[in-house]
Amino acid sequence: MSYELHAVDAPDAADREAIAAPLRAYNLSKVPTLDIQPLVIALRDAQGRTIGGLWGETALDWLHIDLLGIPESMRGQDVGTALLLRAEEIARERGCVGAWLDTFAFQARGFYEKLGYSVFGEIPDHPVGGARYFLRKRF
Repeated sequence: MSYELHAVDAPDAADREAIAAPLRAYNLSKVPTLDIQPLVIALRDAQGRTIGGLWGETALDWLHIDLLGIPESMRGQDVGTALLLRAEEIARERGCVGAWLDTFAFQARGFYEKLGYSVFGEIPDHPVGGARYFLRKRF
């Protein structure tokens, strides 16, 4: 089979689906089900506008937290804790055994560790002079 490699400057949903399809097919040959479900909790203001929240998914018995964002004015008020604990509760209801995420040294490693997460991986110098940490918590 011949092929060409193309760097795509403006990928769309169809590009992502075409790339994900063979991986998904392979994964399904190894596990009974992927059962990937989004887990999104919006933080809304008094006008109903989303101003932050948590974005993740449950799959293969684990919750993956992709984004957790809180406006600066709301930090230190346990809003992040409430979001994370609610996501963990939903994940447990879905049968998950744990949660994992990543964070940079300049972000919230200590916050997650206070809530029972522990580092299981690190990329030093990402960015240069800093680090990226991977954390997990078993339920």
